[in-house]
Amino acid sequence: MKDRVALTVFLACLTTPSHADQVVRATWYGNELRGHHTASGQMFNPGGMTAAHRSLPFGTCIMVGNPSTGRKVAVRVNDRGPFTPGVTLDISSGAARAIGMRTTQSVTMGRC
Repeated sequence: MKDRVALTVFLACLTTPSHADQVVRATWYGNELRGHHTASGQMFNPGGMTAAHRSLPFGTCIMVGNPSTGRKVAVRVNDRGPFTPGVTLDISSGAARAIGMRTTQSVTMGRC
């Protein structure tokens, strides 16, 4: 029986992609930071498709999806944050608009 459980776990690990979508809390930010420099040194563009994440490397492409609308958008990590407990991702207002996100909510997040 233990061998079957071990085999099942092993096969599940093989068939589960490492880039599988995660469900995380996200918020968005916009015009209040227009013209400020991000942690990567880029000028923040609220209409751009960018994101802030605490640990992913700058330049990482992330697919962010809104489960309520079914829409997804590719964003690039160019800033650090969010620093609000329980929130994993900050996306630009342009990206939020593209997926129909109006407030802090759960989104899907995966690698491009």
